[in-house]
Amino acid sequence: VQLQASGGGPVQAGGSLRLSCAASGHPFANIAMGWFRQAPGKEREFVAGISWSGGSTFYSDSVKGRFTISRDNAKNTAWLQMDSLKPEDTGVYYCAASTTSTMASLSHLYDYWGQGTLVTVSS
Repeated sequence: VQLQASGGGPVQAGGSLRLSCAASGHPFANIAMGWFRQAPGKEREFVAGISWSGGSTFYSDSVKGRFTISRDNAKNTAWLQMDSLKPEDTGVYYCAASTTSTMASLSHLYDYWGQGTLVTVSS
């Protein structure tokens, strides 16, 4: 599975960004998708996950109610809509794919990773 993340950039606090993750090389409807992020000097953390069908989603407590993960299996693409952004949301955001789990929050359950896209939220 090849993953291409895009959509990051600078934004002011309170603003919005929409990240995209385009997948290829594997039937998209058979992979769970997730978004992770890594802030400077910190470990990578789970942000959001979505099941194969898109029928189930889950979020970390830090983004719940502000971020929305979605997917379109016909377009082989997943998105992360980020609203009400805060400076602490700053980091490199990675999309990830799991071919073995229907939905997952643990990074070791994801076997493919995109290259990351930088989100910088200024106060």
